Amino acid sequence: MFYILSAIIIIFAILSVTSNKLYRATMYLLFVLVAVSGLYFMMEYDFMGAVQLSVYAGGIMVLFIYAVMMTDNIGKPMRNISWKRKILPFIIAIGTAGLAIYAIFSYQGISQTHEATVTNVEQVGEKLLSYKAGGYVLPFEVISILLLAVMIAAIVIAKAKKLVNSEKN
Repeated sequence: MFYILSAIIIIFAILSVTSNKLYRATMYLLFVLVAVSGLYFMMEYDFMGAVQLSVYAGGIMVLFIYAVMMTDNIGKPMRNISWKRKILPFIIAIGTAGLAIYAIFSYQGISQTHEATVTNVEQVGEKLLSYKAGGYVLPFEVISILLLAVMIAAIVIAKAKKLVNSEKN
């Protein structure tokens, strides 16, 4: 199952980056994020798998609805980029892949000098929503307000473009 999920991630990540259509690129990215959550579930990180599905895959659906569907270019192919502008990202991608492969093969392991602590979802939730020292409720609320502002701004921008286009006609 690991190899199947890994192949799905690699194939759809490449398709997402190389796709000329915005709609397809978004859907390919959704498949990548769902397959990553499958890896988390395989490793028995159920909480991380659920977060991956709800936050990231769910976020892609919000992106799909608010950003992609409101653009005028959804059915049109994206503009072609010259090969000269593709060289630097290609070199960076190859360098990053080489660095990751080097890190994987040079990994020596971790010495087990510390005892592992066990946390459950209830403890994570209490820490996330705690307003006491060490709690994360303030950043949690700030991020939710920021996301709300971004969605409102996306709607305003999309409506403004439609009004401008209708006035031209």
